[in-house]
Amino acid sequence: MAHVEPEDFNRAGNMEELLGLLGKAGIENGWAKREPSMYAIPKNKFAPAHWTYAVAHAALDAAGRFVNTELAERRNLILNNPIPGNHYPTVTTLVSAYQMVKAGEVARSHRHTSNALRLVLQSKPGMYTIVDGKKIPMVENDVLLTPNWSWHAHSNETNASAYWLDFLDVPLTHLLGPMFFEHHEDMIEKSDIIDAASPCRFPFEQTVARLADAPEKSPGVREIQLGAPAMRTIALHVLRLEAGASFEVAPSTLNCIHAVMVGAGEARFDDVAFNWTRGDVVATPSGRGYTFTAREQSYLLRVSDEPLMTFLDWLRPIPAKA
Repeated sequence: MAHVEPEDFNRAGNMEELLGLLGKAGIENGWAKREPSMYAIPKNKFAPAHWTYAVAHAALDAAGRFVNTELAERRNLILNNPIPGNHYPTVTTLVSAYQMVKAGEVARSHRHTSNALRLVLQSKPGMYTIVDGKKIPMVENDVLLTPNWSWHAHSNETNASAYWLDFLDVPLTHLLGPMFFEHHEDMIEKSDIIDAASPCRFPFEQTVARLADAPEKSPGVREIQLGAPAMRTIALHVLRLEAGASFEVAPSTLNCIHAVMVGAGEARFDDVAFNWTRGDVVATPSGRGYTFTAREQSYLLRVSDEPLMTFLDWLRPIPAKA
């Protein structure tokens, strides 16, 4: 930034000279901006996207041959949205990743200011997430939370690899800036307590029972919320779709990631469609309407930034472009 004196502006003879002086002073004019800072409706930066568990499972098994827990903090695969220049977020405020811990392995204890949770895809009895000194069983289709600044580790005390999906609000933390991270002084936090009833655990069998009693929101579709909300920035909902049932969502400011707990079907957007099955992930970013249709009875986990958008009074529909 060049040094500019007040009197330099008095000598500006035309608009071009004025703009040149503003540039030297590190000031951007507000009447002829390079691009608008406000617009009638939100810009849709992120795209609908789909990842399959079959591919991720094979990739994690391959990574298991080369990547150990000493080399990597976590052996995971980031589901970065396929838009130009993006290498991390799945949708604007959230990221999802597939993770695997091999038999007998421990993923060391750490904590961070970002909220995190996981959907268990494959495990045996003896697989645990350790949250603040308590072992929480990781049972298939369970949802487990590791809230902001909670110590957490993963311990596989079985004879088989375990696989799950991670969801975090790291992109939001990056945007706002308050990212803190640290390792526990021990490699893994000591724990002799198994807490199957932890408030950080939503057992799938309980979710199934709750959905059985929930009213239909549309024919063949039931929905419940896990927690109220589960975290300050992340909301969790589970939907049950009967075979042939559909639900349609209009464009809004909500950023969501859907993960398939059980079943198979199709996700359709205005310009693309994906066939999904158990363990798959579908990114449903803000500004995009979509329809999910089940080919068989299905359970879907929806992870969204609804608490954040609601708190800021930014949760609203997005009208179609004129």
